[in-house]
Amino acid sequence: MSRRLVSSGSSFEAQIGYSRAVVEGDWVFVSGTTGFDYATMSISESVVEQTEQCFRNIAAALERAGAALEDVVRVTYILPNAADFPACWPVLRRHLGEIRPAATMLAAGLIDPRVKIEIEVTAHKTGGSRGSSGGT
Repeated sequence: MSRRLVSSGSSFEAQIGYSRAVVEGDWVFVSGTTGFDYATMSISESVVEQTEQCFRNIAAALERAGAALEDVVRVTYILPNAADFPACWPVLRRHLGEIRPAATMLAAGLIDPRVKIEIEVTAHKTGGSRGSSGGT
């Protein structure tokens, strides 16, 4: 199997030393992803808007890895404030409700106090070649 690294272009990846995603065969492992809009390097104060941006960022990483949200088999949600989680449920249901991956929610401190949610996914490419095969 060949290992391929996928970058989002975020400066954090180079500074910290990680990849947005790693492709290993038919598996795609997407790092914990925040609600930063990397084009503007801004983040909303709303946990719901951050959750939407997380999914935009994750979908972009999956596409670069040749996968899609439909391929997600595992998801982990990390929130500093567990009480914020129910507000995210409609967004989660919209993006993953039909897919129904295995899921875990953790309440834990995150490195940046502006970040209200971080989402990590694992995908298994089952639908052939989706998206582009680019990335680094």
